[in-house]
Amino acid sequence: MKFDTPSDLITAGDAAASGGAARAGWAKPATGVLPYQDIARMIADGQIVSAVPAEESQIQPASLDLRLGPKAYRVRASFLPGRDGTVMDKIDLLDGHPDLDLTNGAALERGCVYVIELLESLHLPHDVEALANPKSSTGRLDILTRLITDGGTAFDRVEKGYKGRLFLEVVPLSFSVVVRQGSRLNQLRFQRGASALSAKEVRERHALGHFAQAADGGALIPPRDTLVPFSIDLQGTGAGAIVGYKARKNARKIDVDRPRAYPVAEFWEPLAWDHGRLILEKDEFYILATREEVAVPPDLAAEMLPFDSQSGEFRVHYAGFFDPGFGWRDGRAQGSRAVLEVRSYGLPFNLEHGQIVGWLDYRRIANGRTDMVYGEDIKSNYQGQGIALAKHFIPEGAG
Repeated sequence: MKFDTPSDLITAGDAAASGGAARAGWAKPATGVLPYQDIARMIADGQIVSAVPAEESQIQPASLDLRLGPKAYRVRASFLPGRDGTVMDKIDLLDGHPDLDLTNGAALERGCVYVIELLESLHLPHDVEALANPKSSTGRLDILTRLITDGGTAFDRVEKGYKGRLFLEVVPLSFSVVVRQGSRLNQLRFQRGASALSAKEVRERHALGHFAQAADGGALIPPRDTLVPFSIDLQGTGAGAIVGYKARKNARKIDVDRPRAYPVAEFWEPLAWDHGRLILEKDEFYILATREEVAVPPDLAAEMLPFDSQSGEFRVHYAGFFDPGFGWRDGRAQGSRAVLEVRSYGLPFNLEHGQIVGWLDYRRIANGRTDMVYGEDIKSNYQGQGIALAKHFIPEGAG
């Protein structure tokens, strides 16, 4: 398999320069989140190994889509292997046999815990670590996914120098889903050394509109140290507007590999404007959006922090990673909201329009550039989004 740099894609260096990053002289060290071209090199060098040959479409601007293998194991409880444990030992302990054959597709039932070995495994260098998160479409279907490794003591984290298999815990929470070998539910990003921005750079770039603009014309909320806040949009366009969606109970199964296949009304209840307020009900799942149009400059990546106890007892995001170029147009943030996958923790919670609900943590791309940026040119699903359900649903008004 050959991974050539696409000649018709805008490079991050060019795009960053148009947005002022190059002129400002902000640092572009060799450390940071590894970009498209470095991930392709890791595949070529055998640091990322696949039981089935890798596909070029797996490589995103600064992340790698991971694929399910042929077997799923339904277990009694979630787990971590521990420093001296293996995933398969824990599967045996938790009644994971017989396995479920995913070769031709199989249903994963809502509320059940499954562990699936992935087609990819790793032989990481001693100075490279990896972090995982669900893909955007996975989070919008309310599927909890967490990466597990042999000897792992934390979810979604692969230690420097790790050599071994990768497994994915999968828990459908709102809908039962159909998956198969090769389905892509999560992604992995790689990092070498430090990637954090200084508080000074965050303030400067926030002031330039690199991270956000208020779509309703209001003032932006200033950063907190190195974190950029975002708030909830419950105003929409006023009376009669749809401000979000709540998942319906007992809907039929969703095939995760079938885009634009399901009617919205069968799975989602629209939420109409209610004077800028919404009470999150216990154990319900919501799709909402930020008040701000947000962006990730092409020389950076960003993570949405999924929970902040200072904001309230609710979680606002599963798919916490934003590739370089998300929402970026003409050198600033324009036209793309961050969609929020919201669930209240154990009790009802009242949200109001403009309330801070989370934070974006921006990180440097190693060497300040990626040979691929998120956007329409590479058919990214959620560029220019507003209130956007997962790609599996037929857009309202579509023929």
